[in-house]
Amino acid sequence: MINKGSKMPILNFEQETKRWNQLYKVLTEPKPEIVPTPRECIWKKNKSTLWYHPAKEKKYEIPVFLVYSLLNKTYILDVGEGSSVVGGLVDRGYDVYLLDWGSPELEDRDISLDHYILDYMEKAVRRAVRHSGAKEISLAGYCLGGTVAAILSSITDLPIKNLILAAVPIDFSVGIVPQKWLDGLQKGYLSFDRFANAYGTIPSPFLYLMFRMLSPVYGTPVINLITRAHDKDYVEKWHRMDKWTKDTASFAGAAFKQLFNDLYRENKLLKGEMVIGGRRVDLKNIKCPLFVFSCSRDTLVSEQQSLPVIDLVSSEDKTYKVYKGGHVSLALTGIFAEIMDPWLAVRSREVQVAPA
Repeated sequence: MINKGSKMPILNFEQETKRWNQLYKVLTEPKPEIVPTPRECIWKKNKSTLWYHPAKEKKYEIPVFLVYSLLNKTYILDVGEGSSVVGGLVDRGYDVYLLDWGSPELEDRDISLDHYILDYMEKAVRRAVRHSGAKEISLAGYCLGGTVAAILSSITDLPIKNLILAAVPIDFSVGIVPQKWLDGLQKGYLSFDRFANAYGTIPSPFLYLMFRMLSPVYGTPVINLITRAHDKDYVEKWHRMDKWTKDTASFAGAAFKQLFNDLYRENKLLKGEMVIGGRRVDLKNIKCPLFVFSCSRDTLVSEQQSLPVIDLVSSEDKTYKVYKGGHVSLALTGIFAEIMDPWLAVRSREVQVAPA
């Protein structure tokens, strides 16, 4: 509102009171409890768990296997009713399997990317296929989960019908890592090996601080909360995001070294030089239908990092799109499920209902 005799705005006291009450509440109350979509644990290995989320009304024969980044907690894909990627998929008629990597401890220091991809992820997908009774499965990877999904798809004999890669880093010569770090890694005068060797398993507080330095997403700016604190729905989502960004997973030292050496320093995935479990990773081996998409305001994984995969695979059915939004909002709003559905639905075979 503007006073006709003045250019100074008149405060909406009701809205401002609501704003500051909400702000005080969200900054002082306990972190929200994350209630998952109905699920069942069907497989465990060490700290990792494979969750099965049955469709509310099964519409498609081919289930969806979701995999998220090794660097963060997986519950960002299932943060609550109305905002859940998992919930959005089961509501649309898909059976969903979600691999929760867990958080490694000191005794897990020697777990490498090879172990995670072959001993954990490949076995989990086999278990999901067997549990579902389906002949094929759709694999959907988000962020670094998309990177390992692409790697696995190129070296496995699993019956992967469809592959979806969201905000996926493939070209590690660009991205959020400062150019001085990349130059140092590539020229050999910067190494994280000694740091990883000293800690064994990288503690979660260090990873949180690292991400917070590299991207504003992890700062969860309070200014955004102040601006929209009168909006109950926004406050609820902000509260969940704040909980998740500060609840970083730890990371096995061997995998940490491999991440920086094989991917960031030598960019082996893009060059076709990466070897996992004695198998050379060649993305040309990917022949299934492929859907890749980026977010226009992504401050963690740029379009430049994702786009090269389109030319590297052999898939004849391949799609690349860019959507409005940011990296975390893709999951936090549940829009990931909304984006996947139209593409996936026509490639998942509808359940045939027998005539009455």
